[in-house]
Amino acid sequence: MEAERLNFIFDQFEHGSQFDSFKELASGHINDTYLIKTKKKPYYVLQRINHGVFPDVPGLIENKVAISQHIKEKLQHLSKKKQKRRILKFFKTNTGASFYRGNEGNYWNLMQFIDKSVTHMTVPNKDVAYEGGRLLGQFLTLTNDFDASTLTEVIPNFHDMSFRYSEFDEALKIVSDERRERAKLYIDLVQNAKDEMHILGRLKESGEIKMRVTHNDTKISNVLFNKKEKGLCLIDLDTVMPGIVHYDFGDAIRTSCNTAAEDETNLDLVEFNLDYYNAFTKGFLKKMKKSLTPLEIKYLPLGAKTMIFIIGLRFLTDYLKGDIYFKVKYPEHNLDRAKNQFKLMQSLSEKLGV
Repeated sequence: MEAERLNFIFDQFEHGSQFDSFKELASGHINDTYLIKTKKKPYYVLQRINHGVFPDVPGLIENKVAISQHIKEKLQHLSKKKQKRRILKFFKTNTGASFYRGNEGNYWNLMQFIDKSVTHMTVPNKDVAYEGGRLLGQFLTLTNDFDASTLTEVIPNFHDMSFRYSEFDEALKIVSDERRERAKLYIDLVQNAKDEMHILGRLKESGEIKMRVTHNDTKISNVLFNKKEKGLCLIDLDTVMPGIVHYDFGDAIRTSCNTAAEDETNLDLVEFNLDYYNAFTKGFLKKMKKSLTPLEIKYLPLGAKTMIFIIGLRFLTDYLKGDIYFKVKYPEHNLDRAKNQFKLMQSLSEKLGV
């Protein structure tokens, strides 16, 4: 039944291929993604976008298509073989739309699978960190002249620090006495960091830091590599929207430079990997330095610190609210996640002097 359903949806797109089989790709946490194998290559990636998470799915898909087309135009000098490896290609439906919407209300898009590529869930060495930085820098450079104001804001207030603090303040009004006491040290930390954590937001609002196209999900698993560990392209463009460079740089550093898992409870194991930071930054600036102002470069380390803080703040806020957003495996899970991020931030501050 599932094969028949996916075959039907697949055939709503103009691809010129014959469905053979499918495999669910389980790396994502929000959308349903399937590898569609056909009678002969190329293969395809069919994805259902979760309209419960994203309020404007058509806008989200149009963002992805527009950015991919822009990058394609910028890379026209490459051979067709290299373009296939480095550009996400989306297919229109038989009616010319960028997405198919089924009778059940689900939205689907189709793209070409990039063959012979590999991904990493964590950074294994400095070379991969360097390539991750280079690929992010290349993505931001290629989209530097794209008018970010034309993009749909798919998750409003996603990195807005004032919004995150307002959620935190609301959580403090309803938190149980027991949870407040358990989290007291980290509640105090958040309140004491308020001014510093608004620095980038104020620079953005004043126009001193440029608004540009940002990816907004720059973990290393969203970078495709070839088998020689050379970076090919960034994938998962669902959260592409207007932002500042420090969001993408900072979140990439947050997810690449933690020596432990995000919910590791032994905080002695949580350290900021300075070698990976230096390698990533070197690759990033190789592609991006000419597109950045001295002020933007100056605040890159604070960008990393801010992005670590904001996810720690979100974990803490959810704990105070009673775990209503992030899935938890035990009562203190979100508090442990918050402790992990704040320890990582402390380690970064010590090693980078910010």
